[in-house]
Amino acid sequence: MISGGVLAAATASARRSAIERSRASAAAIDAEAAQRAPRGTAFDAALRRTGINVIAECKRRSPSRGILRRGYAPHAIAQGYQAAGAVAISVLTEATFFDGALDHLRRVREAVSIPVLRKDFLSTEFQLLEARAAGADAVLLIVAALSDAELRQLLARSRELDLAALVEVHDEQELTRAIDAGASIVGVNSRNLRTLEVDTGTFERLAGGLPSHVAAVAESGLRAADDLRLLKARRYDGFLIGERLMTADDPGLALDALLKAAAGEMRT
Repeated sequence: MISGGVLAAATASARRSAIERSRASAAAIDAEAAQRAPRGTAFDAALRRTGINVIAECKRRSPSRGILRRGYAPHAIAQGYQAAGAVAISVLTEATFFDGALDHLRRVREAVSIPVLRKDFLSTEFQLLEARAAGADAVLLIVAALSDAELRQLLARSRELDLAALVEVHDEQELTRAIDAGASIVGVNSRNLRTLEVDTGTFERLAGGLPSHVAAVAESGLRAADDLRLLKARRYDGFLIGERLMTADDPGLALDALLKAAAGEMRT
């Protein structure tokens, strides 16, 4: 993710944009959302399967590394991920820092049959409605960007819209807040929001605080099959992988190789 200062700016910008869009197109978005049938329960179930469950990410740019892929075709990348065995697709829709767009999500939704996650700085109910209208089955809620009241409100609204919520935390305090708010899917992000550095020790430190009823997803710093195997043994149900795949010549083939290597290691 991105630094604390930029996180606040990005969240505020996303909120303002959502308010502007809601004034201009609330009726149209509401009508489009009514035509969708999100599969939030399928997203949740996919993470609780046995084996290595990867949410493979489509994103063109990263604040920490810049452009990841100049020839960016999210629908084609998503099809490659699905063929390789991803259980879900994450799509960056944030424009300023990730070059994302809701249209990318719509194109991915049309291209794949597995669940799709909208990854953005979501802080309003309208953004959840947008996600459903664009074809999302799940949304990302970042604890660091939300008050306790906002987190509870957005979790409740997500359930009303049949959207699963991946609630992202970075430390023990945020994990406690997520659990207290009623999160059933928790993403542990090992990237420090202030320094942008990755500390994979975060996965180990927070593993013991993850309740048995919660589906746990490891995010950031996952590169090798051994990472997935070890974290699977340490309580994690799923793995969200982006840059490792997006910088490969063929993201789908890279995921295929990673999953096969991890499965082979688990059998030995």
